[in-house]
Amino acid sequence: MATNAAEASGLASHFPGCERRRSATSSELRAGPGALRHLRQRGLRPGDVCCVPAAAGGPKGLALLPLDRMLWREGWLPDGASLELIGASVGAWRMAALAQPDPLAALDRVQHAYVHGQCYSTRPGPTEVSLACRQIARAARGAGPLQVRPGVALGIVTARARGPLHDRASKLAFGRAVVSNAISRRRLAGYLERVVFHGGERPSLLDGAAAFDDFGLVNVALTDDNAEDALLASGTIPLLASPVRNIVGAPDGNYWDGALVDYHLLLPYPRLTGHGGRIVFYPHFNDYVTPGWLDKHLPWRKAPRAHAWLDDVLLVSPSAGFLKTLPNGKLPDRRDFYRYGPDHAGRIRAWETAIAECDRFAEAVLRWMERPDPTLVKPI
Repeated sequence: MATNAAEASGLASHFPGCERRRSATSSELRAGPGALRHLRQRGLRPGDVCCVPAAAGGPKGLALLPLDRMLWREGWLPDGASLELIGASVGAWRMAALAQPDPLAALDRVQHAYVHGQCYSTRPGPTEVSLACRQIARAARGAGPLQVRPGVALGIVTARARGPLHDRASKLAFGRAVVSNAISRRRLAGYLERVVFHGGERPSLLDGAAAFDDFGLVNVALTDDNAEDALLASGTIPLLASPVRNIVGAPDGNYWDGALVDYHLLLPYPRLTGHGGRIVFYPHFNDYVTPGWLDKHLPWRKAPRAHAWLDDVLLVSPSAGFLKTLPNGKLPDRRDFYRYGPDHAGRIRAWETAIAECDRFAEAVLRWMERPDPTLVKPI
């Protein structure tokens, strides 16, 4: 019996059905009708991928680092290809690393800073949390200017406070935003504005100033002077961390976690896929897409199915059965800071083990991509 990923891969090369079973048991594969039609008619090649979104989600995003690495190593994100990488929070840090000329080194920096650099005191205040997150943002940027390799358009999603939240960071102010969001996302837009920082090639997904929803759209160029602050802002959780103020080149104000507006990045992907027959490849830690961070506790908004913007999206995520094999039977998450408390070594060990185990998930996905079987794909 195969005892590790390498042996399992070798076994699958002789018995393709074995590989399909491994993909089915370790991953969830979902697609919109356009992406499923693409798989049936054309299969899947690296040039077919036009965009890789990266959701916010805190430590859960660590599970996708092995797949990020394998996508690069196995040629699915080739140099010079026209590709958009866009993310919020931990997803922004992953995509900033993946966009660089040496993405493997950058992803290693992000992993080390995220896992080892968040050893907080018993009751950390916003300043302590912000300092730790700045180190992660700095690791994602790398030494010197943030470099984006040719052919890649990088987008970092942030949320700028406006209206009742302008220049306020109180529990009462954010409580009102939560209540407004429960009524409608349109009401939440009175509190927050979408600001996206772009580096590399000119973006197509969020090009120009044309807003596609009530949160608006402000595009700002990533520069040496604002890259670190933009990356920090994208992962700045309200009340747990201090706001990032007045980012160079962007409208003045307090900047917060991009997840407040775009948690799982439900964006108008048809702007990219409508003309070239390409798809959006979405590695995710859930098998559904939740619009905003505040929507995750609202059942009627948590998992919208058959959304028109997801028509050409192929989404891959770890299966429930696979998650049970990880430490504590789940992905790393923010609750682990409380679960382990001052036992930082225990948390680090659990997180590093989970990341290493996710190599199996990543390899199964890559093997499926090489020989995609549409019969294993469910509707998104």
